[in-house]
Amino acid sequence: MSIITVKNMCLWYGEHQALTDIHIEIPEKSITALIGPSGCGKSTFLKTLNRMNDLVQGIKITGDIQYKGRDIFDASLDVNELRREIGMVFQKPNPFPMSIYDNIAYGPRTHGIRNKAKLDDIVEQSLRSAAIWDEVKDRLKKNALGLSGGQQQRLCIARALAVKPTVLLMDEPTSALDPISTSKIEELSMKLKEEYTIIMVTHNMQQAVRISDQTAFFLLGELIEYGNTETLFSTPIDKRTEDYITGRFG
Repeated sequence: MSIITVKNMCLWYGEHQALTDIHIEIPEKSITALIGPSGCGKSTFLKTLNRMNDLVQGIKITGDIQYKGRDIFDASLDVNELRREIGMVFQKPNPFPMSIYDNIAYGPRTHGIRNKAKLDDIVEQSLRSAAIWDEVKDRLKKNALGLSGGQQQRLCIARALAVKPTVLLMDEPTSALDPISTSKIEELSMKLKEEYTIIMVTHNMQQAVRISDQTAFFLLGELIEYGNTETLFSTPIDKRTEDYITGRFG
């Protein structure tokens, strides 16, 4: 079953058209990888799904984007609620300059949760879900900026999980990490898809093969090919896809 459906989507930054006629359906509780060369529109597409691009001046979007069957641009839709349900993890870890505990509790507090026992439970469960609880449980009051890069990224995932999203958008979440930390994030992602829908931008095609269920190949603002990851990488339909995944691109 598709949780996000996109039809005829186009996007402009001023006079520049960054995305052209995008059609895609994202199945729930799976990992979808978005691949393609730099500047091809992957991250722009990703940030449209929870309306992060609303913050960009001069942007124009046409077409139909539905989340759980509802138009995300419907005037009656609460954008803050949309962003709670469709969380985001960025390329570089961006913990708040506060304690580990307060990083996780920040979101629930903004949604009105003040009870300490409830916050304690949310913090623990979120950190457990992000596979970092055992590493930080004895230093929850320490500044999150003291964690390693890989730990910071898992903390950011825990922070996103704390507000109980349905979808997680990940914009190259491992590109700034070492191989061991990357492996931990990949293992975590595969576990999280049991409960969440994950859409991940990656430049690492091996990563897409390892963890994604379906892959979308973007090129010059167009969605060239989309389908089952194993099939797309073994028998791509479009020659441009084949050239990209075999390194003959350009």
